Amino acid sequence: MPDTPTPPPGTSTPPSGTPVPPPVILGDESGSFPHAVLAERHPAIIRQVRDAFPYDPAVHRALDALLESCLKGVVEPLPADAHDAGRWREWGLDTYTGRSWFEVPWLWSESYFYRRLLDAVGYFGRGVWRGIDPFQPFKRAELDAPETGEELAALDALRTRPAAERARALLHGSLWGNRADLGFRLSDADAETRDAAPGLVADDGEALWALLPAGRRNPGTVCLIADNAGRELVPDLLLAAHLLEQGRAGRVVLHVKPYPYYVSDATPADVVDALRTLTTAPGEAAAYGRRLWAAAADGTLAVRAHPFAAAPLPYAELPPDLRAEFAAADLTIVKGDLNYRRLVGDRRWPATTPFAGTVAYFPGPVAALRTLKSEVITGLTGATESALDAAEGGSWRTAGTHALIQVRG
Repeated sequence: MPDTPTPPPGTSTPPSGTPVPPPVILGDESGSFPHAVLAERHPAIIRQVRDAFPYDPAVHRALDALLESCLKGVVEPLPADAHDAGRWREWGLDTYTGRSWFEVPWLWSESYFYRRLLDAVGYFGRGVWRGIDPFQPFKRAELDAPETGEELAALDALRTRPAAERARALLHGSLWGNRADLGFRLSDADAETRDAAPGLVADDGEALWALLPAGRRNPGTVCLIADNAGRELVPDLLLAAHLLEQGRAGRVVLHVKPYPYYVSDATPADVVDALRTLTTAPGEAAAYGRRLWAAAADGTLAVRAHPFAAAPLPYAELPPDLRAEFAAADLTIVKGDLNYRRLVGDRRWPATTPFAGTVAYFPGPVAALRTLKSEVITGLTGATESALDAAEGGSWRTAGTHALIQVRG
């Protein structure tokens, strides 16, 4: 009997016990949200990056070529001498080379766009632009914005509040900090001024705290898979400090991207910038910063930048070392919209599909903290979905005004 064909990376069927999945999302439907990201957001990002640095003519030509490729061309291979060419072949590059960017899995084409953008600006090359984050000016502006100072000043008043109230405030700060997404704003100019929804579409906050009770004698490890830098990473670090201080975690491992990705995704350098912002701030923020700096020095706060963090694949395809790490953790907290898509699978699930079923494969307890900025959603009640559709049509899925906390213990 012939072997069963292996599906392309990123499209494999979830393990037994999970719901029957709908097809992987592509970007080929004109007028759809994924199509708009590929056709509008990516060109806008190329223009933004071009204007942010005094790049030389060679870089400008490379950016022009990438723009033409994205809109009218096909997926092209990495340069023959690329340090990660073999890894990308394992991640499906040979399968998708020669096909339109719009006709391959959306998650894959988005990720590969950022990898090619780094090539275009010489990030991995031998020239003067090697290692220069093309998104650094935008991330830095986030940290220097008055809004960041205002948010940190609120920590002074929070210091005297009851412990349960502080915990909830810091958890929700990390959750709603996910609105600080530069790539999202490029495709939605009103995202920054639009009011956040007063409530959550799903709230398993109590279940999250039940997995991490305060004052444990021997608290274990919490893995926190970060999303954006700047004004989102700061509240993520504040949440990490709270987990350590209250004995909810004995160690926090912060997972970030190994290189610049999705405009504002956090890298190790962004963690350093965020810690410096905290330690140099006035008031209670500086105390948090000092505690986190000391935690990094003694190993109770660790930073990891695994190559899979920037892979174009769902978490169902975790490599063995990460699978073992998450299996051993008391809880893995997964932040942000992209990570949510990777967690449940980048598919148009019926919104009432149980969240626990879509993440049944995950090797340990897992929680998702996410502001809704794409169409993928699971775990809602039928009443919640109907009410949102009646009030807002489909915009609630992508506008960044709604959020969720979902837990599978």
